[in-house]
Amino acid sequence: MRDKDRIALSDRHNARGIELADHGMLDEAAKEFRKAIELDPESAHAYDNLGTVLAEKQLYREALSCYLTAIRLEPDAPTAHYNLASFLATHGLEMAAEEYREAIDLDPEYPDAHLNLGITYADLGKVKEAEQAFERAIELAPDDPLPRQELAILLMEEGRTRQAVPHLREVTKLDPENFDAFLDLGICYTQLGFYDEAEKAFNRCRELAPEEPSLAYHHAALHALRGREEEALRLLRQAVEKEPERVRAWLRNDRMFDALRGKEAFESLF
Repeated sequence: MRDKDRIALSDRHNARGIELADHGMLDEAAKEFRKAIELDPESAHAYDNLGTVLAEKQLYREALSCYLTAIRLEPDAPTAHYNLASFLATHGLEMAAEEYREAIDLDPEYPDAHLNLGITYADLGKVKEAEQAFERAIELAPDDPLPRQELAILLMEEGRTRQAVPHLREVTKLDPENFDAFLDLGICYTQLGFYDEAEKAFNRCRELAPEEPSLAYHHAALHALRGREEEALRLLRQAVEKEPERVRAWLRNDRMFDALRGKEAFESLF
């Protein structure tokens, strides 16, 4: 068969594959795209289309290979770059989770793989799976503060503040210079009504990073809850001066400052 005829036949298989894919017949579509590639190994479009079908079938590694081949064959084709970007934006986290799971299957006692799988699951909104992955990472590396800190962050985001506290306390023991852990610990204590403990955590934050606006903001919230209006406003002004847009966005819906709303000194911050 002449090269011209092979390319024409390849194009027909490619077109047929697109039609099948549009009707949800992914396995049949994949076969057509592979026939197109067999006939014309330089067909970037066939590789691109096969990648899309494989991504739909959750065969992420194979899909990625197809997209990269399409770009190698036609580096100046904007569609090839667009489709790769769309694949990464849509399936990048799922693919990352799959690869972390593969690493764990090969080495079940790989703490960093469990940790990063937990982070990936959290980003995907798979809370239960993320929690399990973090707990396994803690079991494997009990002296590493990071898995505990990530688990505490997850628990705080889920409103499970009380459960986050022991993890944050352990993080601060393992890493006494960890500003974020002390800050989150202070936030948790504030929400739980343990104001003296919150004060201690925020004071440690001040020793570590006295100019950090997030510290001023959350310490202000503690003072507002304790009825220390003047000190709360002083700290809020500091925070607004450093990061006005971000702090004002926080303030708009933060119930911690309800006691100050309507007062001229507070409203002037906006």
